[in-house]
Amino acid sequence: MFFNLPTLFTWARIVAIPLIVGVFYLNLDQQTQNLFATSLFVVIALTDWLDGYLARKLNQTSAFGAFLDPVADKILVCAALLVLLELGRVNALLALVIVGREIAISALREWMAQIGASGSVAVHMVGKLKTTAQMIAIPFLLFDGVLFGAINTRFWGTCLLLAAVVLTIWSMVYYLQKALPEIRAKAR
Repeated sequence: MFFNLPTLFTWARIVAIPLIVGVFYLNLDQQTQNLFATSLFVVIALTDWLDGYLARKLNQTSAFGAFLDPVADKILVCAALLVLLELGRVNALLALVIVGREIAISALREWMAQIGASGSVAVHMVGKLKTTAQMIAIPFLLFDGVLFGAINTRFWGTCLLLAAVVLTIWSMVYYLQKALPEIRAKAR
């Protein structure tokens, strides 16, 4: 369904993404901007879990929701990485690897769906681990300070983002290997 409760949460996530970017254009000190952006990111990211939970609980899963949910995730991650890149908190190469993989795998999934082989590139645990690492790294990097007087969020955010990049490459290789038999068969 185009408009059910889980899908509305997904739409809300997409609409709220510019707020994270907009925070850095407000006339606030850097620490306040960081706190607002981090809080917004965490709330928006949690709606990803919520919409999936509600879709299953209320039996309101839909093909449109299954399409829109990962799109919202990708826009959220890409927007946050662009902000972090502009702020000098993330390396351009790391951001490029993550964004490039998202584009490549999205295109691969679309093509595989067109040839009736979408099952060969279904979501795998490595992709879920990559997403989890990103969704923890990004708020750490947005916060960019010391949390609870002990956790250097830039250091740990960078470590987690590096782990996410490794998982990004690993998951891309995995999906390409799974799709290769179908690609070879269609190339003949």
